[in-house]
Amino acid sequence: MRIVDTEIPDVKIIEPAVFGDARGFFFESFNEKKFADATGVTARFVQDNHSRSARGVMRGLHYQIQQAQGKLVRVVSGEVFDVVVDMRRSSPTFGRHACATLSEENKRMLWVPEGFAHGFLVTSDSAEFLYKTTDYYAPQFERSLRWNDPAIGIPWPVDVATPPQLKAADASAPLLADAETFA
Repeated sequence: MRIVDTEIPDVKIIEPAVFGDARGFFFESFNEKKFADATGVTARFVQDNHSRSARGVMRGLHYQIQQAQGKLVRVVSGEVFDVVVDMRRSSPTFGRHACATLSEENKRMLWVPEGFAHGFLVTSDSAEFLYKTTDYYAPQFERSLRWNDPAIGIPWPVDVATPPQLKAADASAPLLADAETFA
């Protein structure tokens, strides 16, 4: 596997070694030892999630203020524009974002450490998104960050005439200046 650094040192893009021929392809999507050796991250994953969304659907930016989740995310069908925002006030990259395009073609994965808000926009007709988490989903601790906060400046690939499809809680999420953050 190849590790690609992002604008935020703790956030990593993982490009697996893919072996293909006329029959198809094979790759190891997760190997605890290789992941730890390559990234320095010794995460223990406790939950796997799978979502399917249509073009223009935006999920996020979500985080859990307690029971914070690290996530290893990837797309198995379609394509998404994936974004993380550092929500750790003590971090030198607090409030900064990192972006990556994840698709079934590039097979890239993104490591999202605990303390980050995470979201994605579906840029293909549909997308199936898989992610492993380091802690369990706890709806009482779930928070959202406004997707279009000008203070963060995420370059979402959206058409101004066609805003993304969001759930109501995400559309009215607080700006970074008003959001609950990590120490």
